[in-house]
Amino acid sequence: MASSGPTSPQPIHQPAPQPSPQASPKASPEPIQTPNLEPTPTGEILANVAGEIPTVEVSFKALQQLELSPLAPWAQLPTDALLQRGPCLALNLHWHRQADDPRELSEIAEVRLWSLRADAAYPWLPLVLERSSGQLTRHVAMLLPHSFSRTEGIRFAPESLELWITHRVLWLDGWARGQGLHCRQGLTQMAAVLGFELDPTLWAAVDGLS
Repeated sequence: MASSGPTSPQPIHQPAPQPSPQASPKASPEPIQTPNLEPTPTGEILANVAGEIPTVEVSFKALQQLELSPLAPWAQLPTDALLQRGPCLALNLHWHRQADDPRELSEIAEVRLWSLRADAAYPWLPLVLERSSGQLTRHVAMLLPHSFSRTEGIRFAPESLELWITHRVLWLDGWARGQGLHCRQGLTQMAAVLGFELDPTLWAAVDGLS
């Protein structure tokens, strides 16, 4: 579990200070080959253009009907291919809003329900979502209680975020290792983007159970 300070006796992960250029872990700078995406019959997948972030277009209809076909090309990729691509995917959620509607997408029940279904069907999704543009943070905001701050942006309920990170990190690590793969560096970076530092003893404890 996350500790409230550096002196906690047996933390699993600890709250990290607000990210700074020096403190925030960064995704690997190595070039990432994006998947060869093909449009679905509904035309909801935007084919990737070389050099651009691969984007999945999720239509208003798909959101309303909880349709996950826009993610099908990614879901069909082998696990090693997903992990090799790293955090590079963007979701473009097309929800119709009035010009005077002040709500963020994560405050719209129908959009949150689609995101919850997508996350339940594809638990690896947070690991492949692009991070620097806020894709990962927005997705997690769809799943967890949060508030908005003008100065700090999205703020999560600490206990909820702590439990979610712990559960997802353990699941993804077991999922990867079960196929002879490793993604712990990516998991550490994912947690850091959300404001948590994974305690190194977590992996030692997990490995000790093997």
